[in-house]
Amino acid sequence: MAKVRAHSERSIHRHLLLVGAVALLCTVLLLPAATASAAVAVAAEGDGENRSAAQWATGKDEGELSAEREASGGGSVVEDDFAGGFGSLDSMLQWAIGNSDPGKLKEEAEDVQTLSEDELLKRRVEIKELMEKLKMPSDADLMKIAIADLNNSSISLDDRQRALQELLVLVEPIDNANDLDKLGGLVAVIQDLNNANEEIRTTSAWILGKACQNNALVQSQILGYGALERLVKMGYSTSAEEAAKAMYAISALIRDNVNGQEAFCSERGSAMLQHILASDSTDVRLQKKAVFLVTDLADFQLNSGNSGLAFLSERVFLKLVVDMVSKFDLDLQEKVLLAIRSLLNLPTTDATDLESCDLNSVLYRLGVQLEELPSEEQKEYAGEVDALRREVQMLYQQKLKEGRSTATLAL
Repeated sequence: MAKVRAHSERSIHRHLLLVGAVALLCTVLLLPAATASAAVAVAAEGDGENRSAAQWATGKDEGELSAEREASGGGSVVEDDFAGGFGSLDSMLQWAIGNSDPGKLKEEAEDVQTLSEDELLKRRVEIKELMEKLKMPSDADLMKIAIADLNNSSISLDDRQRALQELLVLVEPIDNANDLDKLGGLVAVIQDLNNANEEIRTTSAWILGKACQNNALVQSQILGYGALERLVKMGYSTSAEEAAKAMYAISALIRDNVNGQEAFCSERGSAMLQHILASDSTDVRLQKKAVFLVTDLADFQLNSGNSGLAFLSERVFLKLVVDMVSKFDLDLQEKVLLAIRSLLNLPTTDATDLESCDLNSVLYRLGVQLEELPSEEQKEYAGEVDALRREVQMLYQQKLKEGRSTATLAL
């Protein structure tokens, strides 16, 4: 079972402040180690946004811990922006004193006065050791635990999903993403693309996309393991969420990456895109991702001079993109217009192919549609989309004219 939960930077910051504060209290007051440990455990329970240190260690949920606190007569702590639920060092000190035996505290205070320097040093060493035990695990430690869970074939689906969710958070920093393969995490995550459980497959694709986003090293590693083939197949999924996360991972994997784009063509990624664009039953969110990928690929081809994506200028493909303009969704229509603009800018795109797609009529009908939008809020956005529509129309007419002039000269 996974022993840790995904954590945020805010949670880590709060816990470290707490540890530092308790260390200061222990050093000043020389409280017994047991008292200090109890202070940290109760203090950490104040974080309602993330699992507390006590929960990480016991696996109990917040309800169980609350019930135990009430049964033991523990008071509630007002959460503040300080750390672990205590508003200040003073409130932490009050808790420590309030939950200790007054007689024993008095005796210990008197004993402190009689301690030798060696005894004081020994007590401080004990407190330091306690603080070391209470330290938060590093991101690398958390990644190792999650990866170990993924490599454990006997864990439950819930625990496997929990481990994947932890990695999803942990791979956001680029350094952690770069370490994922070193720790054996990439292989484990890629293997779960073939898991029988849809949720597991979906989260695995999400992790890959997040890890390789704007990261050439991880892009290369994932491509090297052959994960793109499986991701393309997931793009055909009848589950909108699974297909969308696969598309997200594919887009991140081949963005600005010539090798990735060549592999995408080899794996017939263009057929997957056509399937998504052509299907009336496809979730509109997935179609938006597909259209965005088309724009991204066309822009890269234009800026890099790479001409390895011939499918972008094929008439059948262009027709599917143009037909998307007729779908009544302003956000989708804007994305389609951006894609058409980028495709028009490609030297390999023949304007006469777009003419056969009846682009001029499609753009005209869109203009009429945008004028008839009822609400003021829609009209403002519609005005922006219409400005883009006119830009595309001018670019199309210009390219069509240039193509005809070239054809005339050739005669």
